[in-house]
Amino acid sequence: MATKIRLQRGGRKGYAFYRIVIADARAPRDGKFTEKIGTYNPNTNPATVDLNFDRALYWVEVGAQPTDTVRNILKGEGVYLMKHLRGGVKKGAFDEAAAQTKFDAWKQGKDSANNAVREAGVKAKKEAAAKELEAEKKVNEAIAKKVADKKAAEAAAKAEAEAATEAPAEAPAEEAAAPAEA
Repeated sequence: MATKIRLQRGGRKGYAFYRIVIADARAPRDGKFTEKIGTYNPNTNPATVDLNFDRALYWVEVGAQPTDTVRNILKGEGVYLMKHLRGGVKKGAFDEAAAQTKFDAWKQGKDSANNAVREAGVKAKKEAAAKELEAEKKVNEAIAKKVADKKAAEAAAKAEAEAATEAPAEAPAEEAAAPAEA
């Protein structure tokens, strides 16, 4: 039986979520599979992979052929590195402890790089939100200034109108008083 390690699509339309499965090469993409060894969510940054490392390593060592995408996922998780290191142990190049030390050092570097990417994304989002807030504050200040200017202009126009209505009323009273004195 030709065994493949491949992705089985799930999720909804426009939001793919995959299971990493072991299946016969002749089985349909979303059909019957032998074993589920993990999940892959490409919608997060960086993509989230939940993998049963030991089972993936077992299937790679017994000859299951991964698809291109799954091969990249397995390389990213270190399955192929561990296979390589185990081959070195079998040949006597180094012992099991040295292989595990090398793998742990690689995994630690990989995890720190992923954390740096996550932190950079969070920092970028915070900076974008701060810039957006500043821009909104500037727009609101400009609107508040326009409203204040408009209210001041309306108040000045209202004061002029009141002064204009009071001034003609006072002028006839003065004129009426002036002829009475004469």
